Amino acid sequence: MTAAIRSILTPSAIVRLILGWGAFAALLIAGPLLTPPVAGPLLVSALIVIVSVILICAFGVVHEAEHLARRLGDPYGSLVLTLSIVLIEVVLIAAVLLGPGDHATIARDSVMAVSMIILNAVIGLCLLVAGLRHGSLTHNRTGVSTYLSLIIVLAALAFALPALIGANGSYEEWQEIPIIVLTIGIYAFFLYRQMGAQAADFHEVDQRLLQIPAEVGAGDSAPPKLSIGEIISTHRTEIIVRLALLIATVTPIVLLSHDMASLLDDGLGRLGAPVALSGVVIALIVFLPETITSIRAAWQGEIQRVSNLCHGAQVSTVGLTIPTVLLIGLLTDQPIVLAESPANLLLLTVTLLLSVTTFAAKKVTAIHGAAHLVVFAIFGITLFS
Repeated sequence: MTAAIRSILTPSAIVRLILGWGAFAALLIAGPLLTPPVAGPLLVSALIVIVSVILICAFGVVHEAEHLARRLGDPYGSLVLTLSIVLIEVVLIAAVLLGPGDHATIARDSVMAVSMIILNAVIGLCLLVAGLRHGSLTHNRTGVSTYLSLIIVLAALAFALPALIGANGSYEEWQEIPIIVLTIGIYAFFLYRQMGAQAADFHEVDQRLLQIPAEVGAGDSAPPKLSIGEIISTHRTEIIVRLALLIATVTPIVLLSHDMASLLDDGLGRLGAPVALSGVVIALIVFLPETITSIRAAWQGEIQRVSNLCHGAQVSTVGLTIPTVLLIGLLTDQPIVLAESPANLLLLTVTLLLSVTTFAAKKVTAIHGAAHLVVFAIFGITLFS
């Protein structure tokens, strides 16, 4: 057991932990020095250090996530990484809402930025990379359809419906309880089915990934596949240690990302950039480990894993964030503005239609990826409009 733990807690893993948590502690200590307005050289130096530490930690998260994915198999492996990042993000948004100041739109702005990044930038880049390297790729259409069904419903509840039946972009108090119950209910039912009876809907189906290994003879059968319960029972120590290490490495990424928000706002403000751009940059950094993992999966031609990571992250982000902030709003008697602007609603609608069109096909291609990247570029244009 000790040898197994040592093989996981390698010197590089320990260095990443020290760097991540050390940088976060340094930011706390240097708080007064980094309160805007910050001197230009100090601002640039602080941002370079923070981004560098985040990148180093991100590769550690990817390393642990890939080991867990291989050990647990999909969708469980992808789900571990997704929930680790999303849960921490939700906790931090909740902490901001419970703190001083007016943050009525933080959930809307954060989730919208994440939606555009995941559904267009990350998926678009993955499809482009996979399509150029492997050609057309087959995905599990039942699994992807399940994701998209939930994304459409949750997006409508989060961004469109409040403008139609609420007041000033927020749900009425009596409307919030059924919305919370419905959102949590459908998300919990989705997780129950995904990890149980419908787990096979999220497995790879591309024949290039399902070849029988060379060491298995033509007349032999592949070894029986263990259930998730048997895998956890057999490799309990490894899974627990890797999961703990993943969470301990991803937490500083999210904490540092939010700590650098004020610095980024200060820097972008001096450049005359729109305030909303800061939220997009922060969201990009928070989901950096998942982005790297998705691109590496695309490079290997594992297009269903790309869907499990990206679409799964989108479902979890909306399914966990919206009920959490609505509940906080009810308990603290503060308005939660969710209704989006007409321009963002149009882009979100185009994104959802494009996603359905892309993954309704038997195979996805590089052209599908290029189309998603164009939509993300248009989203960038709207930020400066």
